[in-house]
Amino acid sequence: MKINPRLILAAVIVAMIGAWLWFDLGRFFSIEYLKSQQAAIETWRAANPALAIGTMTALYILVTAFSLPGAALMTLAAGAIFGLWIGLAIASIASTLGATLAFLISRYLLHDWVQSKFGKKMRAINQGVEKEGAFYLFTLRLVPIFPFFIINLVMALTPMKTWTFYWVSQIGMIAGTFIFVNAGTQLAQIDSYKGLLSPGLLASLALLGVFPLVAKKIVTWMQSRKVYAQWKKPKSFDRNLIVIGGGAAGLVSAYIAAAVKAKVTLIEKSKMGGDCLNTGCVPSKALIRSTKLLAQMRRAETFGLENVAGEFEFDALMQRIKRVIKTIAPHDSVERYTKLGVDVIEGEAKITSPWTVEIQRSNTANNTPETLTTRNIIIATGARPTVPPIPGIEETGYRTSDTIWELTKQPRQLLILGGGPIGCELAQAFARLGTQVTIVEMLPRLMIREDEEISTMVEEQFEAEGISIHTQHKAIQCVFKDGEKCLISEDLMTGDKRQTGFDQLLVAVGRTANTTGFGLE
Repeated sequence: MKINPRLILAAVIVAMIGAWLWFDLGRFFSIEYLKSQQAAIETWRAANPALAIGTMTALYILVTAFSLPGAALMTLAAGAIFGLWIGLAIASIASTLGATLAFLISRYLLHDWVQSKFGKKMRAINQGVEKEGAFYLFTLRLVPIFPFFIINLVMALTPMKTWTFYWVSQIGMIAGTFIFVNAGTQLAQIDSYKGLLSPGLLASLALLGVFPLVAKKIVTWMQSRKVYAQWKKPKSFDRNLIVIGGGAAGLVSAYIAAAVKAKVTLIEKSKMGGDCLNTGCVPSKALIRSTKLLAQMRRAETFGLENVAGEFEFDALMQRIKRVIKTIAPHDSVERYTKLGVDVIEGEAKITSPWTVEIQRSNTANNTPETLTTRNIIIATGARPTVPPIPGIEETGYRTSDTIWELTKQPRQLLILGGGPIGCELAQAFARLGTQVTIVEMLPRLMIREDEEISTMVEEQFEAEGISIHTQHKAIQCVFKDGEKCLISEDLMTGDKRQTGFDQLLVAVGRTANTTGFGLE
């Protein structure tokens, strides 16, 4: 009968763990035991220095290889018994050899079985280890998020090469090992409670606390070095800061930079003020202000007023919105920010390296782009309305929060896709003008990010103002039926189809960040 060598090895490991627990061998790996035997160990080490080093190294390797508790204490013991530098050499070499043996044991016993059973699920992990495995391991060794014995066992289940595991572990663990060994040298000198306050021990404990922070900084520095390696950093810079995007975020960033006398350039390819001024906050709040006044006038009797008329012209309302934008625009203008010390360029920007931006000016006959070097780049390019790929939507036409302000004729039937903040505030505003408004929302309630009771209050108010609300409805198709534009939606609860007519469709299902088209890739 042929005996499987894997079973023999597994039995040996189980027997060792069992013996460790049965004979309570852990009692020999405590600070108390180390302190009680300190004098005897020191005497034996002095009489047998080579044997002491060999025994310590072998025991350390054995404990680490079989993933037994006690490796941390042995690192402290190495410093306490042998001093800083010899203790560091013993602990560093033995811990790496032991970790590599644990790695090989785990690979021999489990690697093939794990890969055969979970290979498809681990494909992304395997690819990541093959590409960046050394860096992942180094990070884990430098910043010990997980116990080292778990790292030893788990890494063996991946395609990582043994030699890579060895040398990365040797380098990655040496900083932490140094701190523990140094702490051990201080622990060896404690002979009373007063010794706990010795400067050396306090320094070692401080190093233990600071080490993860320092290690994180080192890892971040290495990551940035790796990212920036493909570009050459300029020796001098034209600007301290380049801001791409002249909306709310970009304007504030440029203003603050100029206020502290930085050399800053702001690049905007469209309108200064961005969405907030031109298509978002300012026009929507101007419309809301007018329609709120109109709603109050229509219930003037509740305020004790009589014969209050609430007549309006839709085009006049839209013209007022444009006047409000025009009134505020000088605060966000090129002229104002130029006076504040910002170099404002109207044109398109393209990032060509972490320190260079290529600029194509729009107000010049010269089509040759110019390049500026900069120490820092702020990307403030904003977002755009998200338009879902609904069949037929291009044929029937649609509006977004960017283009709704171009209307010159009041919609008779306004269908709004999306029950978020934008959809809700425009729904109420147009309903107060007398437009028949319908909201179609795929989620269970309006304003899903708000507390449920707030959503309920909003829905009740909307229904009181004549707004139709269809939650848990998914838009399926836009069609023309009998000369009318219609949206076909599906009730996600019952599967029933619903047809809703409209003459204007407002898509307000969310926004997508502008992250492409200017070199960020």
